[in-house]
Amino acid sequence: MISRSRPVSGPNSPWDGEFARYFGERAYSLRATAYLLCGDWHRAEDLTQAALLKLYLAWPRLSRHDSLDAYARKIVLRTFLAENRRSRWKRERLTDAPPDVPTTDAETEHDMLVRQALAVLAPRQRAVLVLRYFEDLSVDETAAALGCSTGTVKSQAARGLATLRNRLGPHFAAVAVPGGR
Repeated sequence: MISRSRPVSGPNSPWDGEFARYFGERAYSLRATAYLLCGDWHRAEDLTQAALLKLYLAWPRLSRHDSLDAYARKIVLRTFLAENRRSRWKRERLTDAPPDVPTTDAETEHDMLVRQALAVLAPRQRAVLVLRYFEDLSVDETAAALGCSTGTVKSQAARGLATLRNRLGPHFAAVAVPGGR
């Protein structure tokens, strides 16, 4: 009989407690990032769940646990982008009237308008804006997360912001995004 040196996954694997702790600390943050990307809490939950499953499967191979947050965010982002490539026919269409989107008590009208405008951006532009201005990543960190050049990040950010400003109108001439640099 051949013994395998690779750890066995399952309910009693040695890294379950470690992963459960990470899950408890980061699931909410990852879900919020997914929501900013897709604009739907149910879809954000699905994206987060898929990303955390992928992270769990890769957990024993992760040697640099100091960069887990960046790795997890990259998985959420890539899952979102892959899902959008697969379902291009489902894309939202621009209309004169914004869709009816329920707001939470804490969400202001400004936040709701920005989220609605964000929802019409191309997925890649939306990803750049979410990572740059909501997650407060630098251009280099955003490029690393997306697997592209810093020039691509800058051009996608400029195009995305121009689209947001155009979509939001003159009273939002200087789109104020959290952490904007």
